[in-house]
Amino acid sequence: MATSDPWILPAGIEEILPGEAGRLESMRRAVLDHLALCGYELVVPPLIEYLESLLTGTGRDLDLQTFKLIDQMSGRMMGVRADMTPQVARIQARFIDDPGPVRLCYVGPTLFTLGDSFGGGREPLQLGAELFGCSEARGDLEVLELMLESLRLLGVADLHIDLGHVGVFRGLAAQCDLTTERETALFEALQRKSHADIAQVLDGESSNRKELFIALADMNGSADVIGEAMSLFAGAGEGVRAALDNLLRVAELVSARFPALPLHIDLSELRGYHYHTGVVFSAFAPESGRALANGGRYDGVGGAFGRARTATGFSLDLRRLLRAVAESNARAAKAVASPWPADPKLYAAISALRADGERVINILNNGDGEEIRHHCDRRLVQRDGNWIVEPW
Repeated sequence: MATSDPWILPAGIEEILPGEAGRLESMRRAVLDHLALCGYELVVPPLIEYLESLLTGTGRDLDLQTFKLIDQMSGRMMGVRADMTPQVARIQARFIDDPGPVRLCYVGPTLFTLGDSFGGGREPLQLGAELFGCSEARGDLEVLELMLESLRLLGVADLHIDLGHVGVFRGLAAQCDLTTERETALFEALQRKSHADIAQVLDGESSNRKELFIALADMNGSADVIGEAMSLFAGAGEGVRAALDNLLRVAELVSARFPALPLHIDLSELRGYHYHTGVVFSAFAPESGRALANGGRYDGVGGAFGRARTATGFSLDLRRLLRAVAESNARAAKAVASPWPADPKLYAAISALRADGERVINILNNGDGEEIRHHCDRRLVQRDGNWIVEPW
């Protein structure tokens, strides 16, 4: 980096400036307030943790995205969080001894070693909610509904949902003689929906098993896909059948609750395969090239911390949504312009207005356009010894 440019930030790291920062804070408050009304309690996990705790159950992808450093006090390896969900699972397992459903939410900065292929930033502001202790499909529905409502509160319209289940792939893979490396290669080939790569990875397996995985790659479309999969995979074992039954139940609940919501089934959507254990879902909008929010079931993750429980949740990146939401949805907050409050009565009038939620700007330098920059549409003026608000 040139020494003449000391203000340049690392790639994928950026400031949020006035105006946008205010919008971001409003978005954060709107979603957290809604989650609180739904019974989700806020927790604040630490920014860094020991690596073995931070990466519990998350798989290779999160390991690669995690910045690592040595703790100078203990000599142990630490990581800067790239995902807050495992931290919330740890908090629930270690500190909340409640046998019933536990609802937690969170928001905070995370950090990636690398941006994604879409040119995304490396410092997401992650917001999410996790439901522990409900194994039923209605728990998945509750979390999916929270995700949809959160996006709508943020101004995202025309949403559609992608729905899948990692149990189908797990059940089929369990019947093959796959090393960890081959299973990873099969997973990646399935994500690319490459028939040739799938067949190559499964070299040595029966032609029937190859055909099942190739068919799985193309299993996407309307809810009818689930019925087709039940027929095609009828002899694939109890694990596959249970996964499809569960997926069908969740799809029916979502369609009943949101009959106008477009629902797309994709049985080869395995995002978070090493972490998720059941239904997975993503929210898209017409203008979005990638998911605006993701969620799914990840039963048992808390077991590494001493208490395994069923769990499902969702998360989104507020920073990215700040850019995704149309600028027309952002309305600049109007304000009242005031002279510098040298008069005690004026100071009292300003205090009363702010107590009522009004934005009042003290104009420090008359004539420099400060009232325009702050979108002042009214002003405080003195009439008969009293300070009153008049249109600008």
